[in-house]
Amino acid sequence: MTAFVIPAQAGIPEPAPAKAGGSHPGHDHDAALRFITCGSVDDGKSTLIGRLLVDSRAVLQDQLASVSRSGETDLALLTDGLSAEREQGITIDVAYRYFATPTRKFIIGDAPGHEQYTRNMVTAASSADAAVVLVDATKLKWQNPGVDLLAQTRRHTLLCNLLRVPAIVFAVNKLDAVEDPTVAFTNIRGALEAFTAAAGVHARAVVPISALKGHNVVEARPGWCGYQGLSLLALLEQLDVTPAETAEAFALPVQWVEKFSASADTSRGRRVFWGRVATGHVQEGQQVTVLPSGQSAVVAQVLDHARVPAAVDARGSAGIILDREVDVSRGDWLLAPDAFAPSREISATVAWLDDAPLVAGRAYWALHGHRWVKARVKRIVHKLDVNTLAEEDADRLEANGIGHVELTLQEPLATLPYARSRALGSLILVDTATHTTSGAVLVR
Repeated sequence: MTAFVIPAQAGIPEPAPAKAGGSHPGHDHDAALRFITCGSVDDGKSTLIGRLLVDSRAVLQDQLASVSRSGETDLALLTDGLSAEREQGITIDVAYRYFATPTRKFIIGDAPGHEQYTRNMVTAASSADAAVVLVDATKLKWQNPGVDLLAQTRRHTLLCNLLRVPAIVFAVNKLDAVEDPTVAFTNIRGALEAFTAAAGVHARAVVPISALKGHNVVEARPGWCGYQGLSLLALLEQLDVTPAETAEAFALPVQWVEKFSASADTSRGRRVFWGRVATGHVQEGQQVTVLPSGQSAVVAQVLDHARVPAAVDARGSAGIILDREVDVSRGDWLLAPDAFAPSREISATVAWLDDAPLVAGRAYWALHGHRWVKARVKRIVHKLDVNTLAEEDADRLEANGIGHVELTLQEPLATLPYARSRALGSLILVDTATHTTSGAVLVR
């Protein structure tokens, strides 16, 4: 299983209650935590977010009134905004909501649970700092110690792990609707621990909740279901944001070339190459290489997002002015010299999102940063069975499948293993005819 997952961790620790008057050490309260809710359909993801918004007083009275039905508030409607979502009672696209507590700011992504909308969940997870995977206790045979988890619960957990979401938290929901919530939580938690240990997924905690009634969501209920840890919100307040990839060599995908003289006072008459620094940092006097042309130049000046001359680290927007005129266009990369080995051959883990299967020999557009290149499927090495976690020989990947694939590119790209760099280790595959986003590619 090492082909797909990180090394296994023993068990899932129960988060200890926070000490009065203190905050979590090493915690950046100035940065908003971006997290998603995911899991199987109808597990209560939208209701959980609605509960977080209401109990943290992030919803106005007129908003509450607008989502009331027959005198009762439907919390899920606070995030399910599309007309089709309201009509069918499901989540289709990712809905983002913002709220804050006295100690933390949050950006929530409500990801859909239906298999056909897995591509939307993958999009949200790719930039998340944390994932709350909901498990509906009422859908499981919780009376048995060896509880079988739903396939979509497994799939979403594996995808979050593959996408390197730093913190995965399981929330066992609807425990208020079962006969013996303590037994249900104990058995479901045991099944989650067995699954994560086998899959090599490191989960931060398993928390019992009732999103509908608010049990253990914002306010903790010590002893409920035999649980003595933090409430879900208190746990989220302690999580760290994903650190910027400053330890890697400098790399910047060029998004926009400013060709006119609107900023002639700062550009010294030369073009400004704008983009977000993917890895490392850039400063004046630094030498860079252009991909794909291979030309080299020296950075004459760096502008930050406010057009102020300054060095810029990873995740920061930068405008780079070179000491000489070099042919650079949107989609090109500016790289630290000799730090990367561009290649036309890629071995990758692919999460397949298209209804049409992935087969060897087919060609797709591959997007890396802002650069488009043609990619051909050279070979499907194997696929992953999400239920048994076994690697199986395969000649195709069906929709929502996860597999190991080898690709041949028309032009070389500078990539790093996804385990090292989210920015340089990820691509997407797009169907050349339908322009559908077909697959998420994680470089091995």
